Amino acid sequence: METKELIISAIGAFIAVAMAGFFSNVILETTDSPLIIASAGASAMLMFGLPHAPVSRPWNLIGGHMVSAIVGVTCYYLISDTLLATSIAIPVALVAMHLLKCMHPPGGATAVTAIIGGEAIHQLGYIFVVIPIFFNSLILLIVAISVASFRDKNPFEDLL
Repeated sequence: METKELIISAIGAFIAVAMAGFFSNVILETTDSPLIIASAGASAMLMFGLPHAPVSRPWNLIGGHMVSAIVGVTCYYLISDTLLATSIAIPVALVAMHLLKCMHPPGGATAVTAIIGGEAIHQLGYIFVVIPIFFNSLILLIVAISVASFRDKNPFEDLL
């Protein structure tokens, strides 16, 4: 990545994570949601640092996080032991993402967040999949596509 591309990508990552974090904080009505930010931060590293990698494609970003969130919430509801729920959620999310062809490694953090994320997240239940996970992913994607138009010669090449 050239210096200009790197600077544009870094600015894009900042904007995307700040927007996703702000959205999460407003939805969760808290200023302390580091696990949501961690998941968005990991995705931003891929979307802006490795924009042409297969795991950075739109379906991988959106689908990977949503599938992982569903798995995480389900494990939280079905398994009372946190360590066991987390230990099961990760491989189940991995297999689900593989089968649905939406592998996105930060999805693992999303699954874990659904289990250990605290009362604000637990109160959301399956709404967590849409608000904030889907919307955070969508924010990252929109900013990544916008940044790609400044950074790349053909910004939509990997979308096809």
